[in-house]
Order: sequence, then C-alpha cells, then structure tokens
Amino acid sequence: MASIDQLRGNQQPLTTTRNTSNQTKTQETQSGSVREQQGVKPQDDAVSLSQQSQVIDKMNQKMASEPYFDSAKVDQIKQAISNGSYKVDPDKLAANMTRFENDLNDS
Repeated sequence: MASIDQLRGNQQPLTTTRNTSNQTKTQETQSGSVREQQGVKPQDDAVSLSQQSQVIDKMNQKMASEPYFDSAKVDQIKQAISNGSYKVDPDKLAANMTRFENDLNDS
C-alpha cells in the first residue's frame, strides 16, 4: 500500500505544528514588512456619514439644546385652570384624539 506522501507525487508534504498561531504571526509580520518596503502602508479604519445622517445629527443636537415645552404657555394654562377661565373645546379635542388614533394606526 502506498503512503499518502507517495500519492502526492512531487508535492511537499504538509505538516502541522502546535505553534500555528506563532507561525501565522511571524508570516504576517514578514508580509507586513514586505508591504512597507514596497511603499504600501496599512490602512486605518474610517467611517463617513452620509449627508442625510449629518442633517439628522444636526437636528438632534438642535432639539437637545431646546426646552421640551413652552414654559410660558404652560404657566398661562395653569393660571387659567386655577382661576376657572380655562375652556375646553370639545370639537377640537375630539378632532385631535381622532387624528392621534389615525396616526397610531398608520404606523
């Protein structure tokens, strides 16, 4: 029976060692130095944002710098509630509730 090395013909037998990771590191180091000698520099990772994402980022920054609500309007409504002059428009309230429900269903 022929050994596996004889079946390969003129090919060199492949050997595996337990120090494979060290060999790989050595090979990578050697190939890296060859690349540098040829004038090829390793590339750094880079990220670029699309124009749309830059616009969204600016909007987020602007919204973060503004207050969440109109404090003057809130104070005005509080005062109107406390003195009894605040009136609720039932038609406007119903229309807003319906619009809100429709917006939820469309999502």
